[in-house]
Amino acid sequence: MREEVLRYIRRCELLKPGDRVLAAVSGGADSVALLRLLLELRGELGIVPAVAHFNHGLRGESSNADEHFVVGLAARHDLPAYVERGDVASSAAGVGLEAAGRKLRYEWLSRIAVENRFDAVATAHTLDDQAETVLMKFLRGSGTKGLAGIHPKLVRHHVGGKNDGGETEVRFVRPLLHVIRSEIEAYLESLSQPWREDESNLDHRFRRNRVRHELLPLLEQEYNPKIRKVLSDVAELNRAEEAHWKQETDSALRKVRLGPHRLRVRELGGFELAIQRRLLKRFLELHGVTPDFQHIEAVRHCALGGASQVELTEGWLLRREADALLIDHPDRKPPVSGYVYKLPIPGEVQIPEIGCLLRAVPVPAQFADEAQPGTLVKAALIGPELWVRNWRPGDRFHVSYMRREHKLKDLFWERKIPPAERPQWPVALKDVDIVWVRDMKVSDPYCWRPGDGNAIRIDCVTLARAGFPADET
Repeated sequence: MREEVLRYIRRCELLKPGDRVLAAVSGGADSVALLRLLLELRGELGIVPAVAHFNHGLRGESSNADEHFVVGLAARHDLPAYVERGDVASSAAGVGLEAAGRKLRYEWLSRIAVENRFDAVATAHTLDDQAETVLMKFLRGSGTKGLAGIHPKLVRHHVGGKNDGGETEVRFVRPLLHVIRSEIEAYLESLSQPWREDESNLDHRFRRNRVRHELLPLLEQEYNPKIRKVLSDVAELNRAEEAHWKQETDSALRKVRLGPHRLRVRELGGFELAIQRRLLKRFLELHGVTPDFQHIEAVRHCALGGASQVELTEGWLLRREADALLIDHPDRKPPVSGYVYKLPIPGEVQIPEIGCLLRAVPVPAQFADEAQPGTLVKAALIGPELWVRNWRPGDRFHVSYMRREHKLKDLFWERKIPPAERPQWPVALKDVDIVWVRDMKVSDPYCWRPGDGNAIRIDCVTLARAGFPADET
């Protein structure tokens, strides 16, 4: 088993020499085996392990005994131990104990990893966990994204990890994802290593426990003795499918997106059906909507001219206006105040008011002529920074390759940008000159042309929601 885990870690590139690894240890068999294996492999992998334990406080003295066991285990192996006690019960209203515990646990693990400069957090998910997750997703009607299951490696964004309150990436790895639970228990018994049993894992009020103790054994006995491996293989196949289709979908979305809340629908019908569905699903997810198949089909029907609007979950409304598909919420109001941010050149800045990130990317002169005319800024005229703010009444802009400047208000109207979005529309300035406006070509006086040397490209990227999918364990 030691060699199998080592091969898996290397094949999936989960850990690298020099990594400081925080092992999440609950005290159960899976997590204790994870820690013992990391200890055995630390010389070959070149890693430095430590222990983290989150006490959910749901089982009284049993929870405290788990904590005492884990702290003692870490001490016996001369490892630092980080412990936290969370009030999961008070956070469970409306989401349930499992979801609340998962959220608090991952938030704490991310924070500890960032504050103590760990390179990775290792969790003890097994092949059995993978099979249970895929089966539960299938029963809910998930598509390939859900059926991808638990990922061997996943990056979570921790907010507030830097001095400026920004986001820091935390790498989560699952070295035991190919190992079945029975092998883990046999491994621990060979070491005479005890572990703790969590009696809540036998509570059939939880759906996962019913799948674990009732449904999977039934499928194993009556239909396919290798059902767990089959479901794990399904997850691996779908992860590869999702990686491919995500690139295709993001490329398609860039072609049809008119702003944070609008899509150009004229080109939508030119895509294959699979891309149409994925593109619309991605667009809805960026607004916090979790659509099912019926919602996506209703939106697609609307986009192709079959309906004027669609009511979505949580009050969101999608409607068609001329050649655009607009998503809106009746409670969404434009912020009263504006915003001003500094954009370093090169560099990036987040604009939380509109849920976007602006990025200034250097483009060497030898590659600049490959860009579309009017999309690059002449680097020599910019200096070390630009200022980014929202549109203000009276702003005027000279779009490159146009004869004269225009009021931005008129340009918004020409490009069918909804009035509700205009007050927060981002513009970038050099001193008092507007150099760049979102979804438009750059200012004519600052526009890069052949022979102008190096250039700068300004990208506006919509910030995706941080964290894990709702069913990630």
